[in-house]
Amino acid sequence: MPKRGTAMNIHEYQAKALLRSYGAPVSDGRIVMRAEDAKTAASQMDGPLWVVKAQIHAGGRGKGTFKEAGPGEKGGVRFAKSVEEAATEAKKMLGRTLVTKQTGEAGKQVNRIYIEDGSGIETEMYLALLIDRQTSRVSFVCSTEGGMDIEEVAEKTPDKILSFSVDPATGYQPFHGRRIAFNLGLEGKQVKQCVALMGTLYKLFTEKDCEMLEINPLIVTDEGDLKCLDAKMGFDGNAIYRHADIAAFRDESEEDPKELAASKYDLNYISLDGEIGCMVNGAGLAMATMDIIKLYGSSPANFLDVGGGATKEKVTEAFKIITSDPNVKGILVNIFGGIMRCDVIAEGVVEAVKEVGLEVPLVVRLEGTNVEKGKEIIRNSGLNVIAADDLKDGAEKIVAAVKG
Repeated sequence: MPKRGTAMNIHEYQAKALLRSYGAPVSDGRIVMRAEDAKTAASQMDGPLWVVKAQIHAGGRGKGTFKEAGPGEKGGVRFAKSVEEAATEAKKMLGRTLVTKQTGEAGKQVNRIYIEDGSGIETEMYLALLIDRQTSRVSFVCSTEGGMDIEEVAEKTPDKILSFSVDPATGYQPFHGRRIAFNLGLEGKQVKQCVALMGTLYKLFTEKDCEMLEINPLIVTDEGDLKCLDAKMGFDGNAIYRHADIAAFRDESEEDPKELAASKYDLNYISLDGEIGCMVNGAGLAMATMDIIKLYGSSPANFLDVGGGATKEKVTEAFKIITSDPNVKGILVNIFGGIMRCDVIAEGVVEAVKEVGLEVPLVVRLEGTNVEKGKEIIRNSGLNVIAADDLKDGAEKIVAAVKG
């Protein structure tokens, strides 16, 4: 299961399978995980155009580039005019690293390829369903500017975006679909199709506890029909236990290895871009710790809340996860012992340092339940640990140690 409080993302081909199961219009496609299966998969579709898509949890695949790409090599979405060409393009992409503006410089390795029937496109549009955090309602977002980054559209032409929320007391109603159809400039049979499709998407979104459902682009085909040409979905991590079918879609290879390891020990961990690793108990204290690190001139490498019921083993694993990040140049342990006892944290830190070693400065601030016992454990450990009296002192010392 994904960590509580986080979204679980799925691949495009999985999202389309889910859309298809609800009756939404999508192209026929096949998933390929081994190069030798590519030709067989492509031959199961009629053509005359095949679309070969790299499957990673990131947008911008079409404009992305593969590491060590050859001259003129295309991105992660390619077109083929024969079964053989589709198979060749799939083989070229499998196992390579695709870099897009959403993956960062590291990119993501392509382990799955989706080959689907090409579609004749008359018009491209944008559509999404999201949770509106201000109203706690499901919101529709649509635009005539399909195929583009919605952030770019919002910045340059915000008047081309329609956004509205649905009252949960009434749920989705046909007038919502007509409003979207009118905004997108649809006409004739397309209006009826839009009303039905929006109802389908709203039903899927609410029944499967989605956090985000994006169709970009939603197209009008050259035959005048609506079709979901691409799809991205994210689900509420707190609700996945209710959906075994969605949990089965999880692809651990797409997740940050440190975050994945943390989830197995019920640690709330999020990797960040800074240089100071943080181990804190309590989300509020963790946020304050990150803020004060920024205040004193550095930046946090992670958010890590070990929780109120952490054991020595859990603290040891948390420390291992922090030290596995090559960007970490110093570590700040900041514990206020209430339910969590300071001596347990101290034992976990000592155990972890003895097991994995300590190659960066470590500052420990302990306060609360069993604080003196915790400090004594640290003092008698023989470790090169810098003690801090309070949060301000701890932040100053770790930043100075890293900078110095």
